Amino acid sequence: MLQFLIDTLLRATDLALIAFGLSLVYGLVKFPNIAHVQYAMLGAYLTYGLNGVGVPLPVALLGAALLVGALSLALQRLVFQRLLKSGPAIAMIGSLAIAMLLVATVQGWAGSFPRMFQLPLQAPLVLGDARITHTQLYFFFTTLGLLAVFTVALFHTRLGRAMRALAGNPALANACGLHAARITLMVTFASGAVAGLGGGLLALSTGAHINLGHDLLLPVFAAAILGGLGNPLGAVAGALLIALTETLVTNLDFGWLVGREMAFLPVSYISGAAFLILLLALLFKPYGLFDREVRRV
Repeated sequence: MLQFLIDTLLRATDLALIAFGLSLVYGLVKFPNIAHVQYAMLGAYLTYGLNGVGVPLPVALLGAALLVGALSLALQRLVFQRLLKSGPAIAMIGSLAIAMLLVATVQGWAGSFPRMFQLPLQAPLVLGDARITHTQLYFFFTTLGLLAVFTVALFHTRLGRAMRALAGNPALANACGLHAARITLMVTFASGAVAGLGGGLLALSTGAHINLGHDLLLPVFAAAILGGLGNPLGAVAGALLIALTETLVTNLDFGWLVGREMAFLPVSYISGAAFLILLLALLFKPYGLFDREVRRV
């Protein structure tokens, strides 16, 4: 049971930072940026590259996050602002094109072979009948700390109040003297940096590989939609629910149902189970589980 809980929290950690950033920036730009998950893939490769040339790992993670944040900011100013003039659907299609270009560029530069970090070998921590590696523990507490910082900033600072006002009513926020364009660019940079950091941290366990963004696309968007697009904390709760569903599917023994000693669903069913939960939730809560919070923010 403890191992099941740990596995659920670790999977939620994989998704939470990226889903948080996606939902945060959606509240301002009002279109789902498909390229956002590829920022995580790019952050993984940049972290690997910086660490490979001798940069200490914590500095490599921070440097990669800042570089990805700068790229997301540049794309927002040079591409997405122009596409949004034609509507959010055009901007979403443009973000898909950007995502494919990022994948092609990284694959041309680094190839398709996974890049594994040379980390020191350490015995996993044993908690009762459960085990967790030092890398996973580092990822978990880093994510928890960042989410706490962003939550405090969002609800207890002047910038956070301005962001929520802008997300709720852009025209009124502009009329009140808030600098909508500047706030949007700041949030875009922060969300890109968070995605890059999340990808770098995830790659410490899985390695940097070209499919990292593709693997995150469906569960991250499911978490963000389930929590209510535009509600960052709802996206974190959605990530936890998706993680719970995925972990449950891979741990349930259906042997009693098919007359065998042991029988488990294939890993390929994980996404199907998560989206079944999403579909059932949206049938009753079409704006996500936390639609009241979305409308308030």
